[in-house]
Amino acid sequence: MASVVWFDIAADDVERAKKFYGSLFGWKMDKMPGPKEYWHMDTGGSNDSPDGAIMKRQDPHQGITTYISVPSVDESTAKVQKLGGKIFMPKTAVPQMGYFAICQDTENNVFALWEMNDKAQ
Repeated sequence: MASVVWFDIAADDVERAKKFYGSLFGWKMDKMPGPKEYWHMDTGGSNDSPDGAIMKRQDPHQGITTYISVPSVDESTAKVQKLGGKIFMPKTAVPQMGYFAICQDTENNVFALWEMNDKAQ
């Protein structure tokens, strides 16, 4: 069964958002490596509970994106389209971690598909 494995929170002011979520829930924040400002949020749950990240908002309508684990991004994106959804960002590699695709459902909600694969390039 597919499950939620990650979430991204888009913020106009990343520092303000970090302070808000850190103070509200006690989540710890650490900058992730790479050229983008992307802050990992440790939600403090068990290993099987999702963590997330805060990042700079890239589109005025960008909100929270939920990542859902699937066995195959390719198969799942095909199914999204067959069911009337849209693909906003095609399959993209996160080196040595996996692949993701950003989708939109039939109600205009944005979500992401995530496929674990330590051989992703």
